[in-house]
Amino acid sequence: MLPDTLLVLERGWLSANNIVFLEGEQAALIDSGYVTHAEQTVALLRQALAGRRLTRLLNTHSHSDHIGGNAAVVAAFACRVIVPRGSDAMIAEWDEEALLLSPLGQSAARFRHDATIAAGDDVELGGLNWRAIAVPGHDMDALAFHNPERRLLIAGDALWRNGFGVIFSELLGHPEGAGGLKAARETLDVLARLPVDVVIPGHGSPFVEVDDALERAYRRLAMFENDVELLARHALKVILAFALLERRQLPRADLPAFLAGLRFCQSVNSRYLNHSNEQLAHWLARDLLRVGTLRCQDGLLLAA
Repeated sequence: MLPDTLLVLERGWLSANNIVFLEGEQAALIDSGYVTHAEQTVALLRQALAGRRLTRLLNTHSHSDHIGGNAAVVAAFACRVIVPRGSDAMIAEWDEEALLLSPLGQSAARFRHDATIAAGDDVELGGLNWRAIAVPGHDMDALAFHNPERRLLIAGDALWRNGFGVIFSELLGHPEGAGGLKAARETLDVLARLPVDVVIPGHGSPFVEVDDALERAYRRLAMFENDVELLARHALKVILAFALLERRQLPRADLPAFLAGLRFCQSVNSRYLNHSNEQLAHWLARDLLRVGTLRCQDGLLLAA
């Protein structure tokens, strides 16, 4: 159900999906993946481009798994970079705190952007006209892209087949933090009103079960609204799983010290859970081992 001018390079964690738009002898791209996958991203793009010239790279938002490959893509293809308005200042200053790199223990290669795009702007990609839609919540400056004629939605991390990205702002004590859950609900309301037959998420396969995905997202959001501690625990599990996927392994005995070095974990723990690092490590490892996200072998925690 996707047009011939649109290719979705579905990536595994840690990278977000790469969405390629074919435009005659040129092409455009949305999102570039994580920095440790940058070489693979460039190789996948070369194959997808098939000799076309990549002219533009747009980002849905400024988290590491979406912008981490920007620098490598620019170096390889000399394309322009367009970022959501609102994230441009922290990108220009390379504010690793605001970009959630240092708090989460994540990485991205510094890059320069050439322009911004804002909610309400129209952009032509792959011969189709797309409207930028504000989708705050997971990232307060995030954008989705909607094409009403083909009823397509590029959702970033605002809507997945089974949920959405972690609502960080609600947990970090930012000035707008208390509005993160409220913004996420407003985002779902906006997306639910759009004419959409196919969603291209930031992670996972494109899907057509739009109503079911929205119902699941609303249900998950309601759980977090009713119990913010549940959101805190979910966020900590996501960040540890991401860290283990990047590092591949960590001695289980070292997990308390590792968590002590992640400021996000320390901030969320002190605000919502008040565990010792040993207690925090115990329940995180236990829960992630139980669901199969991690496995333990010879005293090492391994990403499953």
